[in-house]
Amino acid sequence: MPNPTTRLRANLRAAGLTISAHDLDGIAAKGFLSRLADFERLVATVAHEQMPDYLDFGSLPVPLAATDEASHPLSGPSGSISAIAARLRAGETSPVALVEQALARLDALDAWLNAFQIVIAEQALADARRAEAELAAGHDRGPLHGVPVAAKDLFDVAGLPTAAGSQIRAGVIASEDATVVARLRAAGAVVIGKTRMSEFAYSPGSNNAHYGPTANPFDQTRDTGGSSSGSAAAVAAGIVYAALGTDTGCSIRIPAAFCGIVGLKPTWGRVSLAGAVTLSWSLDHAGPLARSVADAAIMLNVLAGPDQRDGRTLRPSPPFAVGELRAGVAGLRVGLLRDDGSGRALAGPAQLDAVQRAAAALTAAGAEVIAIDVPQLDGLRVVGSAILSIEAAALHLPWLRTRQAEYGEFMRQRVLAAFAYEADAFVRAQQARAVLRRAANALFAQVDVLLTPMHSGPVPALGVPATNAIAIPFNCLGWPALSQPAGLGSDGLPLAVQLVAAPWQEATLLRAAYIVEQALGLPEPGL
Repeated sequence: MPNPTTRLRANLRAAGLTISAHDLDGIAAKGFLSRLADFERLVATVAHEQMPDYLDFGSLPVPLAATDEASHPLSGPSGSISAIAARLRAGETSPVALVEQALARLDALDAWLNAFQIVIAEQALADARRAEAELAAGHDRGPLHGVPVAAKDLFDVAGLPTAAGSQIRAGVIASEDATVVARLRAAGAVVIGKTRMSEFAYSPGSNNAHYGPTANPFDQTRDTGGSSSGSAAAVAAGIVYAALGTDTGCSIRIPAAFCGIVGLKPTWGRVSLAGAVTLSWSLDHAGPLARSVADAAIMLNVLAGPDQRDGRTLRPSPPFAVGELRAGVAGLRVGLLRDDGSGRALAGPAQLDAVQRAAAALTAAGAEVIAIDVPQLDGLRVVGSAILSIEAAALHLPWLRTRQAEYGEFMRQRVLAAFAYEADAFVRAQQARAVLRRAANALFAQVDVLLTPMHSGPVPALGVPATNAIAIPFNCLGWPALSQPAGLGSDGLPLAVQLVAAPWQEATLLRAAYIVEQALGLPEPGL
């Protein structure tokens, strides 16, 4: 294999790009070329005649069961959507009061949280007054009607800029709402603002050279994770009841894990990304960050469904069945991940203990827990990292040629590093993905849900990126995955576990998470 730095220089020249010695040194120091050798070794084992993947679910059938039950009553903790919806309908509070409380809490906390990019107070209050009048007139749009929420600044909100954590897009004004924002508004939710994120969503931390990091509500010296940093902080801090996020390699699940809330990455193609700034076309997912499993279910029920603006959502798929949430887990087969193929420990002692406690809760509720090896995960993280790098580089190439100096250092160096891949790397990655997917799909002949750690160690310091090693394989596969609180560690910061299910089986995933939640509870930050 040629020297990666030499290849990087040559490929950048061929693309019409220049690179400074500072950025070359930074790329090496940050380890952005560390996966190249792993990628070369992996694809060398794959036949050149192999059919590429291009995110095909292969032989895994699309289930035809399950029906949408949006009206099914859901219970949750006192700060949940379901609880506040009940109070609204009992006349104990009002949409205007909820929005005023949200804005007051934002004003009190955001100077140190740095969770919000834009606050739209006047519009939010006008929307709350409209929701209040509709409810008074008997026009009930469902449990989100009159409830304050937020949107990651990756999503278009009509009339507002969609900076995506960057300076390059800071002046780009959206002409219409992203589909998921429109669906929340149609459900009566009140959007109070747009939340901070890492630049172009390309970091597992809140590090952002332009707008600064987002502090963890449990400890302002620790990070929220990325890239849906502000959404996680806003929900955990009690400013909003739920928020929109995206997840390309961990960006819903890691922030949720670090902030002690629920983060759901649905099946690829379940939720529209129309009106969202792309990072990787075949790895991006949109989904909710919420205070409880029931709230995540309520949010998903509103967000999910086909959208003519996004062809990824148009494959046949069953609707999401909210009503299955409390069906229990008796007879459910839960695979407890033992080996991911890396040859390394999955996580530290505290994180592994959280997984064991979640497994015990599921066992006590009637599930069968089976230790299982999924060695394909290590290859999937290598392939996923390669696909992400190559797709992001293709997307950013025009800006790299004309506006390179406007990128923050971390983002600039990470996206430039992608040019070290060979010209055929994208197809080779898709071929490897197909082989790994076929082997990984066999998992669901043995289990219904996979249980893993969510992160390998403690919550990092403020502005320090996390690792997404146990998260990105499931972006590569497109399977639904959820980050679930599992108590607090000895440092007072949240612990979390990850649950994963087969494509379109979000209801099964949420059933298992609901059991874990009932047993382990939801942590509250000491703000």
